[in-house]
This record gives sequence, C-alpha cells and structure tokens, in this order.
Amino acid sequence: MGFISRIKKDIQVIFERDPAAKSIWEVVLCYPGLHALWMHRFAHWLYKKGLVLLPRLISQLNRFLTGIEIHPGATIGEGLFIDHGMGVVIGETTEIGDNVTIYQGVTLGGTGKEKGKRHPTIGNNVVISTGAKVLGSLTVGDNVKIGAGSVVLRDVPANCTVVGVPGKVVVRDGRKIADAPQPDIIDLQHHLLPDPVGEMILCLQRKISRLENRIEELEARLCESQGV
Repeated sequence: MGFISRIKKDIQVIFERDPAAKSIWEVVLCYPGLHALWMHRFAHWLYKKGLVLLPRLISQLNRFLTGIEIHPGATIGEGLFIDHGMGVVIGETTEIGDNVTIYQGVTLGGTGKEKGKRHPTIGNNVVISTGAKVLGSLTVGDNVKIGAGSVVLRDVPANCTVVGVPGKVVVRDGRKIADAPQPDIIDLQHHLLPDPVGEMILCLQRKISRLENRIEELEARLCESQGV
C-alpha cells in the first residue's frame, strides 16, 4: 500500500469506528491515536534500518505528545485504531494484526526479563477494551473481544470473548451463526460482555432465597406439630 493510500486508510478507519469524528481536519489535528501511529511508522522504519537511539527518542517524543508509548520494534498491521489512547503501552516484540481496536489504558507487555519474543501477538479484528492488560508471549486469535480491566495471561483462541482477572474465555463460538461477527466486521460492542462473577453471585442469592423459604416451611410445620 502506498504512502498516500495508507494515510487515507488511517483516516477512514477513524470515521468507521468513532461516531464523534466529524471532519477530516478534526481527525488529522485532534486524534492522538492517529499521530502516535504515524510517528511509530517512522520510528519503526528507522529501527528496521538498524538504528536504536533515534527511534527510541522518537518513541519517547511520541509518548510525551500523545500519552501513547509504542516501542519502535513493535510490528503493527493495517487498520489499527487507538481510541483516545492515554496510557496505552505496546512492547518491543508485540505483533498486531489488521483492523485492531485498542482503547485507553491498554498494555501489551511482557512478564519478566526474558529475552526474545516476550510480548503478545494479536490477531485480526480484535477489540481490546479500556484498561485491559495482555501480558507475555501469548497469542490472541482473530475476532476476539477482551473486556475492560481484564488481565490476559494465556493464549486466547479465535472468536472468543475474554473477561476477568485473570482473563477467562466466557464466549467461544457460542452465538447463532446469523448473529456471529463475520471476519470482515469489527464488533465494537465491548460493553455487552458476560459477567461470570455477577452470575455466580446471582446463583448464590437464589440458593440462599430457596434455603430461607425451606427453613420457613420447616419452622411452620414444626409450630403446627407442637400446637397439635
């Protein structure tokens, strides 16, 4: 993809995924996620040329201006959208596929001082919600949604929804085919996620209610028998 075509694609992605975008000039001038992506591309190009210090300086300038820290070694595909972006951190060996959406406070980081591949590999059409942490050399499959505040420490298969700390798969190919997100459609409804903890609390509440009713019935029978 040519330079101009890529810039047009970057702007188009924002209009597709952010209803707040009103004009091209607003997008070009007021979207830090777009600025961070453009600066990263230049830093990454220098990094691939064998330079180290200058790309790192550019990434630090990027962080200062946008609040988004992307190591120049990170590999990023087409169609990335970083919404707002403050506090986003993307590590050196991170690999991000096409049409990925990242919200503010997301960390794609490592888990220790190991060398080599130590950051996540993110598939295509993935949505990573606010404050989520994806840590370690793991793989997140295509069409995955990661809930807000989740901490993902293990591989995630394709077409799954992950929530919780640590992250657990709560939906996996569980929808009707007609309702399932298609590979070329990005499902941004990251607020419509299951809550396994809340469901467990509701189950406990129902059990307690049944036990209380049962106790009342037994007490009533006991009173009747004593009265007789």
